[in-house]
Amino acid sequence: MTIFSTVGLFIALSLLIALILAVITIMPWLRASRSPEKPLDNQLLDINVAVFRERLAELKTDKDNGTIDDSHYQNQKLELERQLLDAQREVTPMVAPGIKSRLIITVWVPVLAAMAYLMVGDRTPVFELWAAEDKVGQVADDLLTGKIDQPPAWAIEDGQQLISAMQTNVYRHADDPDRWMRLSELFLSLEATDSAIEALSRAYRLSPDNEEIATTYAQISFFANKGQLDANSRRVLQDVLAKNPEHEGAQMLMAMGEARSSNFDQAQGWIKRLRDSIAAKPGDHTKALASLDELSANVTAQQQQASEGVEVTVTINASLLPLVKADDVLFVAIRDVNGGPPFAAKRLPINVIKQGEASISLSDLDAMMPERTLKSARADKVQLAVIARISHSGTASAESGDLSGNPVVISAEQNQVNVEINQQIP
Repeated sequence: MTIFSTVGLFIALSLLIALILAVITIMPWLRASRSPEKPLDNQLLDINVAVFRERLAELKTDKDNGTIDDSHYQNQKLELERQLLDAQREVTPMVAPGIKSRLIITVWVPVLAAMAYLMVGDRTPVFELWAAEDKVGQVADDLLTGKIDQPPAWAIEDGQQLISAMQTNVYRHADDPDRWMRLSELFLSLEATDSAIEALSRAYRLSPDNEEIATTYAQISFFANKGQLDANSRRVLQDVLAKNPEHEGAQMLMAMGEARSSNFDQAQGWIKRLRDSIAAKPGDHTKALASLDELSANVTAQQQQASEGVEVTVTINASLLPLVKADDVLFVAIRDVNGGPPFAAKRLPINVIKQGEASISLSDLDAMMPERTLKSARADKVQLAVIARISHSGTASAESGDLSGNPVVISAEQNQVNVEINQQIP
């Protein structure tokens, strides 16, 4: 099917609908052509008859009540009958429309409808979408249904056409989780991570029992969140493990996520569980076990680094709590009192603060530059200060309206500090 056949079909259907509406509009005229040659307009006569009956009823009531005598009643009744007869003699013939008037309406209704459709807005994107579907619509469907793994060369001459056709195809089959899954793969190949996660979330909602979809969704969310397991990813992985406790991919993600969240004991627990599962399988798994041992050693090293860091307790003054918004971001950092880049810093969602308080660990694991660490600063006897700020925009630099606290100076040996956010930046 070409673009011309698609447009032709659209125009034909539009004209058909317009003609049907036109026929409905002029149906009274069509009926009028089958009535007598000079039909009469009886509307006025019907009104006069109704008025006559009301007046006659009023006269009868007055007579029965004794308001008027029988002679007056008869005279008034004769007068009403005479007026009704006069009204019957005055008739107004209806003017039936001619064939010319009917043709004008029949032709102009579809013409005006088509002109309105074309002139109301720019239809170029619609025509481009039709062209894409005509050219690569079948290729898009084959890709999304797994019939082919790679599109032919001619189909990717215009990549935007293939992308549009695939998106349209998926929305037409919005209840198919496999199509959403393959669409996410397309977005990942284009480095559109947010769109890929959205497509995976739809696939997961449609098929929450599909382990491949669930683990892929959790994995992409994990790496998009810079190695952090958010509440949603953790829930997805826990559901997978509840149904399949030996799922290796889910166990590895849990181990990495717990380590990144500084839950080192839990991370080591997942690594041991995964190692035991692999060691119990027949065959040679030397490389896999060695990788797990290396990961365990890295977690131990991270735990050691974290133990040399600083535990920061951040509190928010009660008077400022109403100013905190759901999409705000909490920044906590340790820097030189004289300024410069921080030695350790974290950017956290505001929901880490519970009931106006949060505990945050800062260490060399949170160093922004490999050569600028908290350990090196302490060795050089640098005077350190801890700062905390709530940003409304999410940017690292302070802006008007942000909430902050006074920097708290700490000693080289200090590993615990309290910071209160108690002011708004003017």
